[in-house]
Amino acid sequence: MRRILISLVALLAIAALCSYALWTAHRPTGHYLSDLRIQVALDEGVPADRGNLLGIEPELFPGDYQSLTRLHRKLAAYFEQARTKGLLNAKTIVVLPEHVGTWLWASGEKDELYRATQREEAMHWLALSNPVQFLTALLGAKGDDRLEDARLRMKARHMAEDYQQLFGGLAKEFGVTLVAGTIVLPEPRLDNGTLRVGGGALYNSSVVFGSDGTPLGQPQRQLYPGKNERRYIHASGEPILQVVDTPAGRLGVLIGSDSWHPANYRQLNTQAAQLIAVPAFVSGKGLWSRPWRGYTSRTAPAQSRLKPGEVSEGEAWHRLTLTGQPPASTAIAGMSVFMRGQFWDQANEGQSFGSRHGLTSSGNDGPGARLINLWL
Repeated sequence: MRRILISLVALLAIAALCSYALWTAHRPTGHYLSDLRIQVALDEGVPADRGNLLGIEPELFPGDYQSLTRLHRKLAAYFEQARTKGLLNAKTIVVLPEHVGTWLWASGEKDELYRATQREEAMHWLALSNPVQFLTALLGAKGDDRLEDARLRMKARHMAEDYQQLFGGLAKEFGVTLVAGTIVLPEPRLDNGTLRVGGGALYNSSVVFGSDGTPLGQPQRQLYPGKNERRYIHASGEPILQVVDTPAGRLGVLIGSDSWHPANYRQLNTQAAQLIAVPAFVSGKGLWSRPWRGYTSRTAPAQSRLKPGEVSEGEAWHRLTLTGQPPASTAIAGMSVFMRGQFWDQANEGQSFGSRHGLTSSGNDGPGARLINLWL
């Protein structure tokens, strides 16, 4: 009798494990309606043969990342509308926001993850749906927040492949230079033109793609991750900024609050950077109009006189991003681009703005996705 009970329990356990394995493998893609409209919020200057900086401020939600096809459809619709409005040409540099590639970790997941209302609930579904990958990533996690590290690390190789396929493909499809926002990956590098990952620390990085879809230079790593992000994202080991040649001029990329540090502009000046792209990200409902919380790096620049609480978050971005303040930056133009939308209970805010010949403009604010254009 005892042997029969043991056998029965074993069979039930095997059946449960098989059912769980089948459940984790089943990834249906349901119907999803997404707003593909985008408005021109700023169009400064006169079209000429020098090209333009075009910021695409997308409005994105978890469901947009359910498949690469779905995300491409939405982003390509924005590009197509920009082309229809005459804002794309062979010398256009398109700038996307910070972390637009990071959310690729949510691709190919179960419906429960996209229907979650709280971020932590979504993270639980992620772990439950990928038990082996998650536990393996957790064993190799770095930093203080090992759970967040594991969530980003577990699909890193696929994320890198999807990032290059999607954004390199968009650059080639529309014949533009594309600053593909950022993506968080472990030790990202370009190896013979292919984006690869390593097994070390996570870095928030951006890749620039040429109009033929190939990457220009190496991934630019963020120098000064935010206070919360430093728990799992590492700062670039060396404060090295690169400048790449584009049809519109020499381009440098400053990720997020890296654009608040005058030393970074001095470094770009020495490399004759003419254009500066700033993929940026502000998370928190109403945060843009709340008092500025101060520098996200461990120490503020010695020459900074701006104190926490003196201005709003939005005003601080305008005052500290120095592309509109010669001689701090000798670039002729720059653009800071933010993401809109909401990921579970996390609202994304920020109003994109550009600087041209020392004058800064942010355009009109409004709902939905926006285009920010500066003719050079």
